[in-house]
Parts: sequence; structure tokens; C-alpha cells
Amino acid sequence: MISPQLQDDEAWQAVTARDRAFDGRFVTGVLTTGIYCRPSCAARHPRRENVRFFSDGAAARDAGLRACLRCSPDDVSRDERAVLAAIEAIKAAGQPLALAGLAADAGYSPAHFQKVFTRAVGLSPAAFARALRMARAEEALSSGERVTDAVYDAGFSGPSRFYEASDKRLGMAPSAWRDGGRGVTIRWAVVPTSLGTMLVAATDKGVCRLSFEETAANLAVRFPNAELIEGGGEFAALLEQVIAAVEQPGDARHIPLDVQGTAFQQAVWRELQRIPPGETRSYAQIAAAVGKPGAVRAAGSANGANNVAVLIPCHRVIRSDGALGGYAYGPAIKQELLKREKP
Repeated sequence: MISPQLQDDEAWQAVTARDRAFDGRFVTGVLTTGIYCRPSCAARHPRRENVRFFSDGAAARDAGLRACLRCSPDDVSRDERAVLAAIEAIKAAGQPLALAGLAADAGYSPAHFQKVFTRAVGLSPAAFARALRMARAEEALSSGERVTDAVYDAGFSGPSRFYEASDKRLGMAPSAWRDGGRGVTIRWAVVPTSLGTMLVAATDKGVCRLSFEETAANLAVRFPNAELIEGGGEFAALLEQVIAAVEQPGDARHIPLDVQGTAFQQAVWRELQRIPPGETRSYAQIAAAVGKPGAVRAAGSANGANNVAVLIPCHRVIRSDGALGGYAYGPAIKQELLKREKP
């Protein structure tokens, strides 16, 4: 079993994201193949019901499993152990820690440790600590805590610091985020397109969701206390622009968006919007473009976390070998979008 501090759902999420930051914290046992892997293993993901998580390779071997030859889960490097130790230290502190101290504990120079950590996690130690602090605040807000309590419990020095950070990440007021979107109006429509049924939803700031083969029920799950209104005059004009951008994909940067994500995710999404129509980039190129050349998998995860298909053109990212790669709405839609953008 994995440690009590790490839940199965969190472990599975790390596996599906191939998050290298979790390598060394647990291994994934696949009961149907008898193999255990790192969370970041590049092999095809197994079915969830066939997976069991173990604290380490020894526990997996005791259960009759053998190590994956592709990812060598028992061969965790010094760099990986140093990063894992730093992550645990940051989580325990609940706030950013001095880079010099983290590097000294690992036996590295500050500059080298910064590179090692950023390559593994996709964020610098300071940025990781800030993202973790914001995640704690959001979780507390979502569970119903008062804003002031959530702010201080998460490690912010005061409400002004939280509001400053949240303005960069949240598309609505923190009090509304806390209460499932209470007080926020989200207008939506489900419309037919040549690519299939499309859901479009927007706040007064811009489009917050564009997806295929979804319904308003998905919005209700995300924002159970928001006021969900179908259609509307001003929304109709925005919807018309969105439909046009889907039917004839091109440069859609003029359409306002209301999206949220970590600093790294936002950097990736901005870079996606810079890809000219008719061109593609690899995950490695995107990672390099945002200044994190070693964070290829993290760039892929950020690409997959995009909530606004087409308008943030994640379909323009393909594998380095030229293959299409994954897409949330299936390879057929991705291929058709790329085909329509060809000059």
C-alpha cells in the first residue's frame, strides 16, 4: 500500500499525467501483466481496475510482481531522490523555502539544483511552492471555509497576497470559487457543428469551456452553485464567433477567454496560441519555448489540461516523430482540425 499521505486517486492522477515528480514515492502494479512501474512510465496506461499502488518496489515484489524493463522503477537516481526530498520539505513547510538551503540539503550548488528540480517538476522550487500554496487555498475554499481562514491556513501572509495571486489564476472572485460558483453567471449552449456536438460556456470575462460531446450537466458538476443560463443576447454574439473559429480554425486570439491554471500551464497555453494556423509544434518544442526544455512531459500534461479546445489550439501539438499524439476528443477531430488549417 502507498503511504497514508498519498491517496489512490492522487496516485492514479499522477500516473495518467506521467508526472515524474512522483517517481520514487510509489510504484504502480499492473495485476494483469505482473509488472510494476514508475508513475512516469511511458508505456500505455493500464485500465484503472487492473492497477494497485505500492509504497516501493520491495512491496510490489512481495505481491509477486516484477520490475518494468522499460522504466526501471527501482533505479531512482540521486537527482530524483533530491527532488523528492525537496518536494516533501516544501510541502511540510507550507511555504517557499530558500533555494540555497534546498540545494545544500541535496549536496548541489543552487544553480544546478534549480535546473534539476525544474527539469523534473516543470516548475522552479519557488514556483512549485507558490502553486502548492494556491492549490491548498483553492481546496479550502471549495470545501466551504471562509476566505480569510483559507488564506492564512494556506500560508499566505494576508488576503491581499492571495487576491494578487488569484487574479492571475482564477476567473472569478475567491468567494465564488469557494462556494461552487455562487454569484457567478455562466451562459452556455450546446450546438451542432461539422465536428460533432459542441458545448460552449462563458462567464462575463470570456469562454471558460469549449468541448465536444458534453452537456450542461458537466458545468453543473464543476459549478454546482453557479447560475447556469442557456443562451442570451450577448452570449449569442460570442457563440457565433466561437462556431466560426471551429468551422474555419485560424487565429482565435480575439475571442476572450476565462481560463485558470498554474503559472506553467498558462505559459504553455500562451505558447499554443502563438502557433500559426497551418503549423504544428512538438511537445519538446513547446517545453523549450516556455523556457523549460526538460519539462516535455509536463508540457504534455499542461496541453491536456486545456479546457478550451480549438481557441487554445492544443490540437497543433504533435509528437516529435510526426505522429498525431493524443487528443481529448479523439484523433479524428484533431486530424480534421489540422487538415482545415492547411494553406
